[in-house]
Amino acid sequence: MRFKLTVRLTFLSLFIVALCYAQVKQVPIGRVALMADLPKPLQIIDWKAMALDFDRTIYDFKAKGEYWPMVWMDSTGKNFNEPTLGMYTAVGDVRQGPQNNKGMFHESLANMGSVLGATLVGLDKSKQAFNYVGMLKNYFNKDNGWDIMMNNTAPEVALLGGGYGRDWWYDVYPNVLFYAIYDKYSAEPEFERMARSIAEKFYKADSILNGNYNYSYFDYGQMKPMTNQICAQPDAAAGHAYVLYSAYKKFGDPRYLKGAISAMKALESQKINPTYELLMPFGAYFAARINAEQGTTFDTGKMLDWTFDGTAVCREGWGFLVGNWNGYDISGTVGSTVDHGGYAFLMNTFDAAWPLVPMVRYKTEYANAIGKWMLNAVNASRLFYPQYMPTAHQTIPALAGVTKGVIAYEGFAKASTFDTLYQTLKAPVAQGDGPKWVPGKNPEVSQFSVYGSAHAGIFGGIVKETEVKGILGLDLLATDFYRQKAYPTYLFYNPYQSAKAILFKVPKGAKGKTDVYDAVAQRFIARNLAKGAKVIIPAQQSVVLICVPAGKKVQVKDKQMLIDGVVVDYNYK
Repeated sequence: MRFKLTVRLTFLSLFIVALCYAQVKQVPIGRVALMADLPKPLQIIDWKAMALDFDRTIYDFKAKGEYWPMVWMDSTGKNFNEPTLGMYTAVGDVRQGPQNNKGMFHESLANMGSVLGATLVGLDKSKQAFNYVGMLKNYFNKDNGWDIMMNNTAPEVALLGGGYGRDWWYDVYPNVLFYAIYDKYSAEPEFERMARSIAEKFYKADSILNGNYNYSYFDYGQMKPMTNQICAQPDAAAGHAYVLYSAYKKFGDPRYLKGAISAMKALESQKINPTYELLMPFGAYFAARINAEQGTTFDTGKMLDWTFDGTAVCREGWGFLVGNWNGYDISGTVGSTVDHGGYAFLMNTFDAAWPLVPMVRYKTEYANAIGKWMLNAVNASRLFYPQYMPTAHQTIPALAGVTKGVIAYEGFAKASTFDTLYQTLKAPVAQGDGPKWVPGKNPEVSQFSVYGSAHAGIFGGIVKETEVKGILGLDLLATDFYRQKAYPTYLFYNPYQSAKAILFKVPKGAKGKTDVYDAVAQRFIARNLAKGAKVIIPAQQSVVLICVPAGKKVQVKDKQMLIDGVVVDYNYK
């Protein structure tokens, strides 16, 4: 929603709205309170452009340059007798490509992440040179009897990496990704059958687990929980709950709602922080949403503390980083808070925004906290990319040309995590683990992460700059999949210690005049807009602006405010 101050007079309707302090009392998140009010250096890059450039550059089978192209066709026909796309996990990974392991070692986290990311910034991945959406079917592992989406297409390459069939989050998260993609491509052949199979497997697994998720993984072929050298991952319950509730919203089967609630109860019953990798933010989102839609009473605050705090025991210290390292605010990024003083990862940071931003629709009292966290995360995440991180803080700046400006380092750490290499670099140190995966064989450039960079469209679909530096417009509907009908909804957080004015533009496609409701102040702040309005946001406060058809009757039912049968405020007072 960026537009110049000079065009303000072209608005047909312009309202100057002075907002009083919020009616909805804001609830802090302890870890976010420690983050910078205004991170420095402050530079918000165009994440939509980054995601579009990634798609254009990576999906080029004729790309020139050492280690390029980054994609190939896998014709092994696993699960479905048709070719599928292979995509490198990291630049130059010697296990991958058409000439290695029969071309069948590639990961759904990269492939599915790139499809979802591109879709969120407006591309139709089913109608490019190939139907890349349909090609995702090959990750649906029916040949091994699991009948769910997995990180690889077959067990033959399972031990090469990616945790296939032994590391629970790696088996659950591809299904979370798939359900998001299915929401956008519901007519894709075979997708409904696959989605129903996944829901059935997850529902039956939850029934078998019966409230006890303290296992390393679940064998969805034999339908029994398993324990191995990997510690228990009870936060898999968050992934089960998210997928099952999505299936309930899609298919209406009450068993799936029952299973989602059961999984959530299992998660909430944990005595210690069960965070392992990517799933806990979905638990926080799901708690807020199901409470709002179904009247349950799950503890959203507990899930958020587990998500952010870095108090995880199994995956020691996993959470959200806080700090300023040699003049660079790195707060808001996600990873280990303890490994070498802190080690943040790009994909984890991107993907945390997917559930946590739309959560605000259902739990508006977290608008300030999520707005502040996103400002920090969005600002710091540019530092994963070699063109934005100073060369003195990179392990291999001389090799950055191989990224073509669209591939980032896998992460950055407070100190190099290599035993003997890059030890003189000062924090933050941009690096990646690729060379450790195949010691002595994977090249240095495998520190550049294709699979993490593939998820840039999550930021790209959510984040837009306003004309006030540091005030972001966050689309709360972009990643709120399987939602009920909703009106356009945006979060703006003002990090400054004085009130700031933004120009709020009515979204394109609005029919007729628009009224604007602020879900934080819980009142209409503008009426009968045709183009836009000037909105004043108090110091370090938020507005959640919802564009509704003008002049419609307001109805209040069960503490929800509706207009034309569409919920506008889930917690109306």
